[in-house]
Amino acid sequence: MSLFTRARQLPHTDKAAAGQDLTQDDTPEGQDATAGDASSGVPDEAVAGGGWRGKYPAAARAVAWTTTALAAALVLFALLMPQDAARLTPSTFVRIPVEGIFGAAVLLLLPPKAKRVAAVTAGVVLGLLTLLNFLDMGFHEVFGRGFNLVLDWILLDDGESFLQDSIGRAGAIGVVIGVVVLVLALLVLITLAVVRLSNLMARHIAVATRTTLVLGTAWITCTALGLQLGGAPVASRNTTALMQNRMAVVKATLKDERAFAKEAAVDSFGDTPPDQLLTGLRGKDVIFTFIESYGRSAVEDPSMAPQVDAALADGTKRLRAAGYSARSGWLTSPTYGGGSWLAHSTFASGLWIENQQRYRTITTGDHLTLTSAFRKTGAWRTVGIMPGVTKSWPEGRFYGFDQVYDSRELGYKGPEFSWSTMPDQYALKAFERLEHGKKHDKPLMSEIILTSSHNPWAPLPKTLGWDEVGDGSVYNAIEKAGKDPVDVWRDSDEVRAEYAKSIQYSLKSLISYVEKYGNKNTVLVFLGDHQPVSKVSGNHASRDVPIALVAHDPAVLDRISGWGWQDGLKPAPKGPVWKMDTFRDRFLTAYGPQPGPAPSPPKR
Repeated sequence: MSLFTRARQLPHTDKAAAGQDLTQDDTPEGQDATAGDASSGVPDEAVAGGGWRGKYPAAARAVAWTTTALAAALVLFALLMPQDAARLTPSTFVRIPVEGIFGAAVLLLLPPKAKRVAAVTAGVVLGLLTLLNFLDMGFHEVFGRGFNLVLDWILLDDGESFLQDSIGRAGAIGVVIGVVVLVLALLVLITLAVVRLSNLMARHIAVATRTTLVLGTAWITCTALGLQLGGAPVASRNTTALMQNRMAVVKATLKDERAFAKEAAVDSFGDTPPDQLLTGLRGKDVIFTFIESYGRSAVEDPSMAPQVDAALADGTKRLRAAGYSARSGWLTSPTYGGGSWLAHSTFASGLWIENQQRYRTITTGDHLTLTSAFRKTGAWRTVGIMPGVTKSWPEGRFYGFDQVYDSRELGYKGPEFSWSTMPDQYALKAFERLEHGKKHDKPLMSEIILTSSHNPWAPLPKTLGWDEVGDGSVYNAIEKAGKDPVDVWRDSDEVRAEYAKSIQYSLKSLISYVEKYGNKNTVLVFLGDHQPVSKVSGNHASRDVPIALVAHDPAVLDRISGWGWQDGLKPAPKGPVWKMDTFRDRFLTAYGPQPGPAPSPPKR
C-alpha cells in the first residue's frame, strides 16, 4: 500500500499531523517514496502518528523544510564556490549554475536505483571539488596561487611540520584531527544534501521537471544576453570551468616535467674551465645570505616601510663608516609566501624553479650552481649555515658545499622562536666560531640562511652584544617574554608590525656582523627569498624581493657598474627588476675574466 493510499484512509486532521502535503497528481502511486518521505524528513512512523513528528506536526514540517533549504543552499554554495577568498561575496552566489540544471535533468530521467547511485556519486564528487576549492583558497592566501593536484600534496606535510614548530606537537595534532573531521563532515553533508534533493525531486516530479525547464531557459537567456552581476555572469558554469582548469594544470604540469628536464641539461657555464670562473673575486670571502620573507612590501608598504627603511638607511650609514659600499636592486622570486627552497635553488642554478617537480629534477642532477662554481675553481672552501634544516638534507650535495652546518650542528642551547630554530644573531655568531673566525688556507664562500623573519613572527628575539650570545641559553627569558603568535595573528595590523620588526632584527644582525667581523676582503650579497603571505603583503603584491651587494674593495662594485643598481642598501623604487634565475649568469659574467667593468648581459 502506498503512503498516499494510507494517508487517504486517515482523517483530515491525521493527514495534517503526518505533515502530508503531496497530491495524487504530484506523486503517482507506487513511486520510490512509498518507503517514507525522505525529502521532507517525515518517515512512515511519523505519518502513522508515532514519534515526535506525530506529536508535533508543525515542528516536524518546519524542521523538514529547513533541512531541505539548508541542503539546497549547501549544494548551491558548492557549485558556485570560488577559488579565491576575495571573491566570497553575496553576488557570487546569486547566479544560476548550469551544472545543477544538468544534474537535475539527469536525475529526473534515471530509474530509481540508478538515481540513488547517481545522487551519491554526484554528492561525493561535488564534495571533493569543494575540498579542492578550499585548498585553493588556502594556497592563494599563502603562496599567491592555486593548489596543484600533481605537485602540492607534499606541502600539506610541510604545513603540519610548520604547525608543530609554531604551536607545539599537541596543538598540531589537534588541528590535524579537527581538519580530518571537517573534511569527512563536508563530504558526508554534501552527499546527503544531494541525495535529499534527489528524493525531493522524485516526490514532486512534475514540479521538479517544470522548475528544471524554467531554470534551463533562464540560463540560456542570460547567456545569450550576457547578463552579469557583480562582474560575473549570471549564467554560471563555475564548477565546469574549475574542473577544466584543473585538468589543464595537470596536463601542463606533466608536460613541463619533460620540457624542464631538457632545459636543465643545457648550461651556458657548465663547461667553463675553472681558471676562467670568478676571477674577479679571487682572495675574497664571499657570503651569500637569504633573509626569510624579506620582500618588496617590507620596503615600500606604508604600514611597514618606515621601520624597515630606517634600518636600511642606518645600515648604509654604518657600513659606509666602516669602509664598505653597497648597491641594491630587485629580483623577482619564483615563489610567494613560502617555498623558500624554490627561491634558493632558482638563485643558485640560474633556472626558474617554481614547483616541487622542478626542484626534484634540478637537485638530482649536476647543473652548475653558484656554490659549485666557487668550489670548482678550487680557490674557495664552500660552507652552508642552515639553521632551518632539522634533518637529513641530501640536496646539500647538489649545491656543492664542502661543509653544511644544520640546526643540530650549530651548538645552540636556547629555545626555538616558533618556526625559527634559533635567532639570526646566534646563527651568525656560530658561523664566526665554526668557520669565518678560523684560519684557512683559502678564503670562504658561504651561504647563510637567516630564519628569524619566518612566519609567524612571534615571539621575536632581541639584538644582544656579540659577547652576550654565548650558547644561546640567554634567549630563554627573551622567548618567554615574547608575544604569542595566536594573539598576534588576530589583528592584521599587529601581524604587519611584528613582521616589520623581524626584518629590522635580521638586517641589524647582519649589518652588525659585517661591522664587527668583516674585513677588507669581505663581499656580502644578501636578498629576500620571497614576499610574506598576503595577510602581510596584500592580495595584489608583486613577487619582487630586494637584493644588495656589499664590499670593502671598490673594484668589486666596479664590476657591476653596468647593472644600474642603486647606491646603498635600499633599492630605487623604479630600479631594474630581474627574474631571480638571471642572477647566476649575470654574476658569473660580471666576475669572470675580463678587463674593467663587466657589461650587463641581455635580459632573458
